[in-house]
Amino acid sequence: MRITRLVLAVLPALILSGCIPRSPGFPGTQDRAGQPPRIEGEFGTLFDEAPVWESNPVSPNASAIDRGIYIVRSGDTLSQIGEASGVGLTALAAANQIEPPYAIRIGQRITIPEGRFHSVAAGETGIAIARAYGVPWSQIIEANALEEPFILKVGQRLAIPGTPTDSSTIDQSRAEAFRLDIEDILTGGEPAGEEASLSVDDIPDSPTGPLPATVRVAEPASFSGVFAWPVSGSVRNRFGTVGEGQVNDGIDIAVAQRTPVQSAGDGVVAFVGDGVTGYDGVILIRHGGGWISAYGRTAEAAVTRGQSVRRGQLIGYSGTGSAPLIHFELRKNRIPVDPLKQLPPR
Repeated sequence: MRITRLVLAVLPALILSGCIPRSPGFPGTQDRAGQPPRIEGEFGTLFDEAPVWESNPVSPNASAIDRGIYIVRSGDTLSQIGEASGVGLTALAAANQIEPPYAIRIGQRITIPEGRFHSVAAGETGIAIARAYGVPWSQIIEANALEEPFILKVGQRLAIPGTPTDSSTIDQSRAEAFRLDIEDILTGGEPAGEEASLSVDDIPDSPTGPLPATVRVAEPASFSGVFAWPVSGSVRNRFGTVGEGQVNDGIDIAVAQRTPVQSAGDGVVAFVGDGVTGYDGVILIRHGGGWISAYGRTAEAAVTRGQSVRRGQLIGYSGTGSAPLIHFELRKNRIPVDPLKQLPPR
């Protein structure tokens, strides 16, 4: 499976055009002097909300499995062999080139692959698992041939690429160097559950409150509306190649200080927070039909993960620097598309 290559949305070209140099977090997360007051209310602010993978971290407890051979006996199933061996059904089937419905026969020699295998617990996210082992989530996706919708199931075994420095600890420097991008959030940001997928037919008119870290965000069944501009302002940087082999995955809109940011369409908030490389504060909204909107360089938020929103609804505010920008992206099936081709003309 091909993982879409993402390029940082905050590009050197933006700095040349006068935007604020990127800070380690949101404007004001380390020093709020001169920043606007927090948006206090039912849902708090970006500064207060921890991502699911931080509020529900994972402890590295993968089992190290040696390569071996198992001879199929009467009554065996490939699933049972995978569970007993510690590698799980998916890895076992892949190692033996066995396709669904995973038929095996008595006397068949089954190869047990070697490696580290993590057993997914309720509420764990792919990002938290990747962070626990200091391995990029994209590498775990590739090693396990994970596909859409990338929802982990309780009890699923995941092969963890690489070899730790010893059997019980991970390389802390690798874990500390872990970097997060929007692709990671879209493919590894939802907690594991008993079911492989979850959707809703209708978006309620009013939010129900913050979503617990162990509950997945419901995907709207479809998107039948049109997108609206998230802010008023001139487009400073357009979608696509911007020189020096760099790509802008969205558009950058020049705004006044503390400009209200509005949802571009009906949907459900999938992520609110910082720590996303190159985006500073970011809000992600799922609209259904594979559509996702992203609002980068957002300084404060008026929404929380799992909240239903309507087109034009306030979701946050821009920063207060000398030349604030809002970075806006639209993605269809995780692939960035030019927002100017989806937004109404001005």
